Amino acid sequence: MRWDHATLAFYGLGAAAIATSVATVRRRLALSKGKHWSLSGHARIAKRLAAWVPACHYDEGRFFCSDDAPADFVDRRRAGFMRLAELFRTRFGESSARTAEMSDSISDLQFTNAYRVPFQYSPVVRQYLKVGAFVQASDGVKLADLDGNELYDLTASYGVNVFGYDFYKECIAQGFATVRVLGPVLGSYHPVVSDNVKSLKDISGLDQVSFHMSGTEAVMQAVRLARYHTGRSHLVRFCGAYHGWWGDVQPGIGNPVPAHETYTLKEMSEDTLRILRTRRDVACVLVNPLQALHPNSSPPADSSLVDSARVAHFDKQAYANWLHELRAVCSERGIVLIFDEVMVGFRLARGGAQEYFGVKADLVTYGKTLGGGLPVGVLCGRKDLMRRFREDRPADICFARGTFNSHPYVMAAMQQFLLHLEKPRVRDMYADLDQIWNERVERLNRRLRDAALPIEVVNMSSIWTVCYTQPSRYNWMLQFYLRAQGLALSWVGTGRLIFSLDYTDKDFAAVAERFVAAARAMQQDGWWWHDPAASNKSIRRRILKELIAHRLSPARGRSTPVG
Repeated sequence: MRWDHATLAFYGLGAAAIATSVATVRRRLALSKGKHWSLSGHARIAKRLAAWVPACHYDEGRFFCSDDAPADFVDRRRAGFMRLAELFRTRFGESSARTAEMSDSISDLQFTNAYRVPFQYSPVVRQYLKVGAFVQASDGVKLADLDGNELYDLTASYGVNVFGYDFYKECIAQGFATVRVLGPVLGSYHPVVSDNVKSLKDISGLDQVSFHMSGTEAVMQAVRLARYHTGRSHLVRFCGAYHGWWGDVQPGIGNPVPAHETYTLKEMSEDTLRILRTRRDVACVLVNPLQALHPNSSPPADSSLVDSARVAHFDKQAYANWLHELRAVCSERGIVLIFDEVMVGFRLARGGAQEYFGVKADLVTYGKTLGGGLPVGVLCGRKDLMRRFREDRPADICFARGTFNSHPYVMAAMQQFLLHLEKPRVRDMYADLDQIWNERVERLNRRLRDAALPIEVVNMSSIWTVCYTQPSRYNWMLQFYLRAQGLALSWVGTGRLIFSLDYTDKDFAAVAERFVAAARAMQQDGWWWHDPAASNKSIRRRILKELIAHRLSPARGRSTPVG
């Protein structure tokens, strides 16, 4: 049989197309193996499901018995809930009233008020348990609200407050005095900038520094520089990790458009290392060391606490081993390794996560506490990666600017913070930090076990999350009992408690006493009634059935109560 050239060419092209298709399928399958099984690992599916979930809530009749508790427990819950509501009304009246007054004007308040608890329960909670968002003073480890209540602060201002509010007040006061003569002159540098740069280079072990106005901005610049210097398109982030709210690092729920150049992979996984070794389009890998507390899980919040499946466990050595493996693969493949230390920087060690885990990154971002109490973002990096232009191609630049970068007042407050890090007593404090907080957690957990309370605390140094040891649909109620005991929590509730490092043993003992008292009160009010046949899986299955039934009901499309 004779073949002409056109026929041979046709079959050749066909074979090449098949080979290319097979290779593409293999790459996609390998990439799929690197994804975590949870919804956090599958952004597109998560967004589709989020769009499907109907707006439904429990009316007051169903609110107290969504787990089919016996009537006497339902009565106890209702009575306890109304006692809490009256306490909140009388004790936090002015703070709550101011919050309610401003909610129509401040979109952040609308969001946080709506998402303190699972959405099915939110309308009833918002009607009765009005949480104040306004405070007027801080003193040591306490905050004072508008009603004059003193509350032990378990928020640490989203991680900013590492050394205590009194320290940051002093940083700001001394910093302002330092630059008072210059004032808010922008574009030029005050001399304190040079001192800060020297300190940051020493702390990070890296060559150059750029200043920004937030941690989100610093991460954006780190990723942009990695793409610029590698000529590759994609960033790798790990399942559940938070790196700010810009699009490329938030590919799932919360971002109205898809992120096309982002891979979300499993942390602490050989599959992920295999992908990094074989793909040619990965510019950088982003690591948030806080994920060591709950690898591959999103930051815990009570709004998603529909059962007791929240899990946290910190194994320092295992995570350090993972970072060493990641470092080796990134070095082998020319991938930029970025540590996002906006949250944990200076909370774990003077040298941050690099020192704490013994692994060196190519680029490191800092924020929050580094500004001495003022807004800041900082990027430290290798000289070759920080350069934003090319001598041989002058039109090929990597642009990054910001009007308020290196603001004199921020730089002066930062100088005070960095000087504090060099004090011998601060260096000594870091040496014992893990032992201090681990022992505190163990003492509290022992008390909780002795009292037969179904909760335990898991920590990564001074950052905590509360876990629940028996299936329940009402764990989120604990945040309100804690607030009633004079403990200030952020809007994520028991998902994240953060302590400043100026907590003394006496301060902590007072917090532990209130914590146990809150849990006892919640137990006595019947919220932790437990059906022996119930499991976290059965709870989730039941919720899904409720949602499907509501989705298919004639009232679909309206936010209607489930009775």
